[in-house]
Amino acid sequence: MHVIVFLGPPGSGKGTQSEILCGKYGFVHIATGDIFRWHMKHETDLGKKIKEYLERGELVPDDITISVVEQKIRESMNPNGFVFDGFPRTLKQAEKLDEMLTKFGLKVNIVIYLNVSKEEAVRRLLARGRHDDKPDTIKRRFDEYEEKTKPIRKYYKDRDLLVEIDGEKTIEEVHEAIVAVLKTRNIIP
Repeated sequence: MHVIVFLGPPGSGKGTQSEILCGKYGFVHIATGDIFRWHMKHETDLGKKIKEYLERGELVPDDITISVVEQKIRESMNPNGFVFDGFPRTLKQAEKLDEMLTKFGLKVNIVIYLNVSKEEAVRRLLARGRHDDKPDTIKRRFDEYEEKTKPIRKYYKDRDLLVEIDGEKTIEEVHEAIVAVLKTRNIIP
């Protein structure tokens, strides 16, 4: 069972690439954004809290995110493994993820960082047309993401788990680059 983590600023294509990979290789896709949106749509207590943070342009606090992720792993154990998309976002989350995975007899096998410029991220997110995607909000989220994830990238790089991929190429080219890396690391056949 393998654990793949996708990192990359909003608009880098993490969700798209995660879904393609899961569809093709049978991994379970764990996207904190999707889980959060589900809670907001169903107006759960958690959803209401999450909405308040997001409307202020802030990240959801670690303790909430971690408990949501642990619940998702527990209810969807899968022989092929998991693809994390949008998590971890802080060093504390990365450390908690390691602790949590250990409980399940798992560990992070590779971290793929999809690198895109702020301009490209803004262009893509505006094209997506979600109600919370406004240029200033996107730029703030991009900067906050970059700042908060610098320590995580170092954390994984120091353990030789981080691979950087140019996220500005076409969806197909990015996917091919990811597959090549995963094959090299014996994560997929």
